[in-house]
Amino acid sequence: MIDTHAHLDACDEPAGTLVERARRAGVTTIVTIGTGIDSCRAALAIAEKEDAVVAALGIDPHRAATPEAHRVDELRALLAHPRVVAVGETGLDAHHGADTMAEQLALFEQQLALAADVGLPIVVHCREAAAATADLLAAFPGTVILHCFSEPDLLAPAVDNGWYVSFAGNVTYPRAGVLRDAAASVSRDRVLVETDSPYLSPQPVRGRRNEPANVVHTLGTLAEARGEDASALERAIDANARIAFGL
Repeated sequence: MIDTHAHLDACDEPAGTLVERARRAGVTTIVTIGTGIDSCRAALAIAEKEDAVVAALGIDPHRAATPEAHRVDELRALLAHPRVVAVGETGLDAHHGADTMAEQLALFEQQLALAADVGLPIVVHCREAAAATADLLAAFPGTVILHCFSEPDLLAPAVDNGWYVSFAGNVTYPRAGVLRDAAASVSRDRVLVETDSPYLSPQPVRGRRNEPANVVHTLGTLAEARGEDASALERAIDANARIAFGL
C-alpha cells in the first residue's frame, strides 16, 4: 500500500518510527511532502535516510504572501534530487487565504510552469477555489494529483481531464457522504489514497495525530463506498500511484 501524501517533517515522532509502524501495517511507500524550502530540505533528508520514502517538493498556498514565495529558484534546484517524484503541494486556498488570492495565483502558476519544465507531476491543494484551480490546470501538460479531495465542483473537471483524485481521512467522517459519493464516481484507474499525516486522522483514530499506518482505514472506507473488495482496490490504487509518481 502507498500513502501518497504525508508530512513526515511535521510529525511529532521520528520518521523512522513512523515508517516502521507503517511497514508493519502493510504500507510499502510513503510520499512525504515539502511545503516550503526548509520543509522541502527536511523532506529530502528523510527520503535519503528511509528507503520507503520519496518526496514531493513545493511551496504551499499559505506561504504565497510571505518571503517564501520568492524562493522558487531554490525549489527548482531541489527538484533535481533523485528522490523527488513531484512538484507540490501547491495550489489555491480561499478558505484560509481569501485575502491573498492574487499572490496564491502567481505562486501556483510559477510552480505549474516549473513542473511542466522539469517534467514532474503536480500535487494540488484546493479549498474553496475549484473554478480557478480547474482553469489553471486545464492547460497543464503533465500529470495532476488532486490531494485530499474535498471540492465536489472539481470532480467533473478531474474526470474529464483524467486527473488523479486522492482521498484522505476526511472521507471517513460520518458527515462526509458527498466525498464518499465522489470516491465512488472516480474511475478505478484514477483513485489514490493518502493520510495527509499528521492531519485529518480517519474516523477510527480521530482525535489522535495521524500517521501513514492509518491509511488502511481510509482504504477500507473507499472500498466500502465503491462496493469493491479492499484487497483488490489496494492493488489498483498502488498501481495508480506507481504510474502517477513514476515509482
